Amino acid sequence: MTPVEERLRRRIALTGPLSVADYMAACVADPDGYYARQKPFGVEGDFVTAPEISQMFGELIGAFLTDRWQADGAPSPVDLCELGPGRGTLMADALSVMGRAEDLLSASRLVLVEVSDKLAALQRQRLAPLHPRLSFAARPPEGRPLYLVANEFFDALPIRQFVSREGRWFERTVGLVDGALAFGLSPFPSPLKAEAPDGAVKEVCPAAEALVAEIARTLVAAQKGAALIVDYGHTGGAGSETLQAVRDHRPVGVLEAPGAVDLSAHVDFSALAAAARREGAFVHGPVGQGTFLLALGLLERAGALGASASAHERQAIEAAVHRLAGEGAGEMGTLFKVICITPGATPPPGF
Repeated sequence: MTPVEERLRRRIALTGPLSVADYMAACVADPDGYYARQKPFGVEGDFVTAPEISQMFGELIGAFLTDRWQADGAPSPVDLCELGPGRGTLMADALSVMGRAEDLLSASRLVLVEVSDKLAALQRQRLAPLHPRLSFAARPPEGRPLYLVANEFFDALPIRQFVSREGRWFERTVGLVDGALAFGLSPFPSPLKAEAPDGAVKEVCPAAEALVAEIARTLVAAQKGAALIVDYGHTGGAGSETLQAVRDHRPVGVLEAPGAVDLSAHVDFSALAAAARREGAFVHGPVGQGTFLLALGLLERAGALGASASAHERQAIEAAVHRLAGEGAGEMGTLFKVICITPGATPPPGF
C-alpha cells in the first residue's frame, strides 16, 4: 500500500467518499504524491511526451511564440510562460530559438507554473542559464502581454465524473468497500442536464475551464499575446469515460497504487474554447498536432538536422517525425490536438 493510499483510506473512513476530482487532486498534492516522488517522464519513467521525443518539437514551439511576439510589434515587457514544464525540455529547446530574436529575452520574464518542488529544482538547473529572469508561480502571470505554452498539462487536471441513471446524473465517487478503494455513486442526483442512455459517463473539468478563462482575460486585457495548448482530447463528442492510469508505459487500474501512477483524462477542447470565448478571446483550432507541426516546418527542420547527421541519426530523426506527426498506432499526429487563444481574430501560423 502506498503512503497516499493509506492517507486516502483514513480520510474516507472519517469524512466519507471523495469525488473523482478530489481523489485525483490528492494523488498529486499529497507530499508523497505522483509528481513529488515519481520520475514520470522519458523512457525510464511512465510516459514519453513530445519534447522528449525530439528537440524539433520545442524548437517549433519557440519559433511560434517568437512569431507571435514579433507580430504584436515586439512589446516589452512581456511574460513567457509554461504550464507544467516537466524536466524543462520543451522550454530549453524553445529558448534556443527565441534567443535568436533580437531583444526577446531581454524584454521578457520566464514564468514556470509548477506544483512539484522536485521538478522545479530540475527546471531551475536547466533553464536558469538560458534566461536572465526565471521565476516560479502557482498561476499564470497577469498584467503583461503573455506568450504561453501548455503541453500535456490540462489532461492531468482533476475531473469530475457523472453517470446517467434513469434520466438523472449522479456523481461518481471513490469510497471503501471491504476496506479497499472502490468506485461508487453519490446518493443524491446532480443538477446536470443532458440526455443520455443509462450508464453514460460525462466528464467535466472545472479547473481547466477556470484556468483558461484566467489566461483569456490576461490576453484580452493586454490586447497582445497568445496561449498555445497541446494535448490529447476531443471536441465534446465523447460520451464515455476517458480517465486512465499509466505506469511504466502500461495501462493500470485507476485506483491502483495511488500516488505512484499517472492519472489523466482526455481534454474537452470545446469546453476550453467556450471558456476562452466567454472572456472575449478568440480560439483557433483545434487542429491535429501533425497538421500544426508540419505547417510550422517540421519536415524542413528535420531535413536541416539530417543534413550533417549520420545514417543512424537520420533514421532517428525520421522516426521522430513519424511519432510526432503520424496518424498510425502509437503516433501523435491526430490523437493530440492544438488550440491557440489570442486577443485578435487573425489566425496564427499553423491554424
